[in-house]
Amino acid sequence: MAARPRETGIPVPEVAMVLAAGLGRRMRPLTATRPKPLVEVAGRTLLDRALATLRAGGVRRAVVNVHYMADRIESHLAARDTGLAIAISDERERLLETGGGILKALPLIDADPFLAINADNIWIDGPLPAARLLADRWDDAVMDALLLVVPLARASCHTGPGDFHMDPFGRLSRRRPGRIAPFVFTGFQLLSKRLFAGQELRPFSMNLLWDRAAAAGRLYGVVHQGLWFDVGSAAAVARAEALLDRL
Repeated sequence: MAARPRETGIPVPEVAMVLAAGLGRRMRPLTATRPKPLVEVAGRTLLDRALATLRAGGVRRAVVNVHYMADRIESHLAARDTGLAIAISDERERLLETGGGILKALPLIDADPFLAINADNIWIDGPLPAARLLADRWDDAVMDALLLVVPLARASCHTGPGDFHMDPFGRLSRRRPGRIAPFVFTGFQLLSKRLFAGQELRPFSMNLLWDRAAAAGRLYGVVHQGLWFDVGSAAAVARAEALLDRL
């Protein structure tokens, strides 16, 4: 008798981490007077856009980390009906970078795996919401991290050489130095808490954990079906607004 195929896919996690604590140096001078997540693109802040992306995918609660101009972000969230229950992970005393920031917030995240999203990109969903796409692709038996990626050719406002290669099964490997890679990380991911096992609370990048997962063959990607805009610099804001105006 043939073996039954392994069931994959999960419901969209109800809670997500929003990475909003960065200093926004590449966004200067826009971030001289406001934190990066509150920079507006076409009349909406990047933070509001990220939260709307989560809400459209079925997420109900968000944990938002804060550091630079933390009071501004907290006031912004308190004054709006985001459609999500919001909790704050406070990094005022020490900025913990992407990996450390998520690790600190884990006690507030009652889901495993859970979603994490950056607050300096813009996603426009395709046929499926991005959160649903990640959840549908998740396979806990083989994955520790699942990254939403976009082909380099469709990475609007992005100027880099790409981040990852992807094999036919969806496993990701790093771009080699001096080379071009066909896929760019969009800033949206689905993560297992076991990825953080044994990590001490300190500043560190998610790149450390991605590299460990990739070495074990447990770093995967899924291709975003819609549009994506890299708004990580001040120059990209105007370019993104011009492109969004054509939609």
